[in-house]
Amino acid sequence: MTIRKVIAEIDKLIPLQQAEGFDNVGLLCGVPDRNVSGILVCHDALENVVDEAIKKNCNLVVCFHPIIFSGLKSLTGKNYVERTVLKAIENKIAIYAIHTAFDNDFFGVNHGICSQLGLKNMKILQPKENNLKQLTVFVPKDYSEKVKEAMFSAGAGNIGFYDECSFTINGNGTFRPVEGSNPFSGQQNIRENADEDMISVIFETYKEGQIIGAMKTAHPYEEVAHQVYSLDNKNHHAGLGMYGELEEEMDEKDFLGFVKEKFGLDIIKHSAFNNKKIKRVGVLGGSGASGIRSAISKKCDAYLTGDLKYHDYFLAESKMLICDIGHYESEQFVSQQLFEILSQKFSTFAISKSIEKTNPVNYFI
Repeated sequence: MTIRKVIAEIDKLIPLQQAEGFDNVGLLCGVPDRNVSGILVCHDALENVVDEAIKKNCNLVVCFHPIIFSGLKSLTGKNYVERTVLKAIENKIAIYAIHTAFDNDFFGVNHGICSQLGLKNMKILQPKENNLKQLTVFVPKDYSEKVKEAMFSAGAGNIGFYDECSFTINGNGTFRPVEGSNPFSGQQNIRENADEDMISVIFETYKEGQIIGAMKTAHPYEEVAHQVYSLDNKNHHAGLGMYGELEEEMDEKDFLGFVKEKFGLDIIKHSAFNNKKIKRVGVLGGSGASGIRSAISKKCDAYLTGDLKYHDYFLAESKMLICDIGHYESEQFVSQQLFEILSQKFSTFAISKSIEKTNPVNYFI
């Protein structure tokens, strides 16, 4: 199987279109038409990880953080980014980054954090906005099922944990073929009455092209009457962060001890204690100061993230315990998650999880 085909299959599981606009996800380097000899999954694709890929005969590295984030103006090996990319290219190793596409996935980074904490009733903390559209199309009744199947196959009609969702209204449509037309039914210059269904489906914005293309291919009419609407609805099954509830509420100090144990931490930075019980917990892996207000609005008792600044802790306002457990530490389960996802999907070649240390932050305790 080629690298191109492998990443196409990965994209079906974790669509890159879910990524944030600022991000640099996808195939960062490598020839997509080479056959895959093995896959190495890692958190950061650094030079030592590329060395590991060479030893393990893996020519595709699937990483969480993109090694190339901003533009490269040269490749001379003068810094760790250029040295990594040069070594990968010289050894015919492709690097594919997934980053915020996995952050925004319901079963991605933050689901992994919540699962480690044993949280129940998990929901997205910051649901994606401007992410949903509705397609309405008029179809001859006899072709209604065919067109629906085509749209479903292209990804329409997915609402949360349900798929093939649609709504159909039957009615009478009229049209008059004029000169130059080649009508499916009826005659030129004579108004036709047709028994038609009006089908409505909802879809994620990035699927629009493929869904409309599939619909038109299955539709019998020369000119297809359809409308696409942008929805104000938030997508509550995609977005940054999650929140859920502990099985049993805890005192604040007991909760911090619980987090230290579950994440293997030596220290946790946190805001002032509020002498409140911890039951609802919000999380956002990586740099998550942007989720503090959302966590407060969701009435979270505690919020776990990383990379907080001095003034971020003031935002607690005695309403919530804010905890900085570290950037890497909050994302530490990502490699295992990706390893399990890819191992289940691909069985024809070796998939390994990197054993190299890539966390650049060290602590003196």
